[in-house]
Amino acid sequence: MSEQEKKNSVLDKRSSRRTFIKNSGLTVGGVVLGGALGSLLLKDDKSITTEIQNHAKTPTANPNLALMFFTPKQYQVTQAAVERIFPEDANGPGAKELNAAVYIDHQLAGPWGSNVKDYRLGAFYKAEENQGPQTKILRKDLFLAGLDSLTKYSNEQYEVDFIDLEATQQDEVLLTFSEGKVELYGKVSSSQFFNLLRTLTIEGVYADPMYGGNNEMTGWSMRKYPGSRMQYVAEIQDEKFIELEPQSLNSHMGH
Repeated sequence: MSEQEKKNSVLDKRSSRRTFIKNSGLTVGGVVLGGALGSLLLKDDKSITTEIQNHAKTPTANPNLALMFFTPKQYQVTQAAVERIFPEDANGPGAKELNAAVYIDHQLAGPWGSNVKDYRLGAFYKAEENQGPQTKILRKDLFLAGLDSLTKYSNEQYEVDFIDLEATQQDEVLLTFSEGKVELYGKVSSSQFFNLLRTLTIEGVYADPMYGGNNEMTGWSMRKYPGSRMQYVAEIQDEKFIELEPQSLNSHMGH
């Protein structure tokens, strides 16, 4: 084959390729769409291929940390409150760093926050001490009412928001709420909100990380709790205490 014939052959292939792209509906206004650009025209462009591969390897953020219920301000108030219930000390981080507020956000956003499994038809009576809350207010609404009251009460007593108080002042506010000395809307006692806040805080510190809290299983590590393990056959036969690295539920995904 002569040099001229070779050149004509190459031109024919390029023309055929352009015609295929045009006729296949892969162009809009002259712009190539979809994977056709990479597979037909840029097949040999190693620099672009490398760039695409590097982009694909970029780590993504942990989706568990996304807010599903709180506004940013409500989240900040919750963070401040949970930190006073489970503060940082010499043993390790507090509830704020352990993402207890994220856990609470996710719980209130789900069916549990809307009391979907509770009897909701009434009548609602004042409960005895051994009966627990007997109220028609939803957990998510109770918590939001409590957060609003924390801010309002703090402004009344100290002329600043709850998140701007000193730690000792925040403790005083929470103590007042725990004793039921503040009335939320709907004539609900502040002690109901505080009990809910305290329970959710402890859960957020020690629950499996898949629920948003217990960041990096640090809550378990502080307690030397091994987490979710399938068996302890070897360990229970040893007379000495064996400290194991904690495992979360997603640790079993490869089994």
